[in-house]
Amino acid sequence: MATTSTSSSWNIGAAVATHRPGDDPAAAPVSAAASLADPTARAALDGVVLFDAEQQNALEQFYYAEAALLDQHRFSTWVELFTDDCHYWMPIRQTRLTGQLDAEFTKPGEIAFYDDTKDVLTIRAHKLESAYAWGENPPSRTRHSFTNIRPLAVDGDELQVGMNFTFFRGSYDRDEDWWVGRREDVLRRVDGKFRIARRSIFLDQTVILSRNMSHLF
Repeated sequence: MATTSTSSSWNIGAAVATHRPGDDPAAAPVSAAASLADPTARAALDGVVLFDAEQQNALEQFYYAEAALLDQHRFSTWVELFTDDCHYWMPIRQTRLTGQLDAEFTKPGEIAFYDDTKDVLTIRAHKLESAYAWGENPPSRTRHSFTNIRPLAVDGDELQVGMNFTFFRGSYDRDEDWWVGRREDVLRRVDGKFRIARRSIFLDQTVILSRNMSHLF
């Protein structure tokens, strides 16, 4: 993945389905007028790509809309934000000493919490929307928050993005779970819209205290 901008023009169309009355405002479609186009995407001194205010806002609004879809339990719509050839991956973290941090996470092809294709994500979404997701009936109350959203690299029609996340889940009367970590996405321009081609999720926790992992990050 290149760390400098290219001459590709990034255009952001509607990120999600048409906004419906009563929806979270963050789920409203992103304006097609917002674009990620050169030459305003430029390489910073540390190799991070910088966008102008309009481009950065468009990128952040895409992720705020995604968070709203998850928290509104609109999982089938959420899955459509992914490309058909996507890879959704969450490795397992282990505590390592200084000098061993390159072995802190399991590697691709090794055991992972999630190692999903678009078909698997679709199955997960349909199950969560059905009455047969026993771990999620009644549905959990969730809140996804994304911060430090940073464009890292532009390579043709693909954009690498990094961010931090905090995810709260409450269920029944007293059960509460928190997950904290970072995500690394590769967004691809498909028909003028952002679509997620790859997602890697790195938890800060090494031990999962939740009763199940039936949720989506």
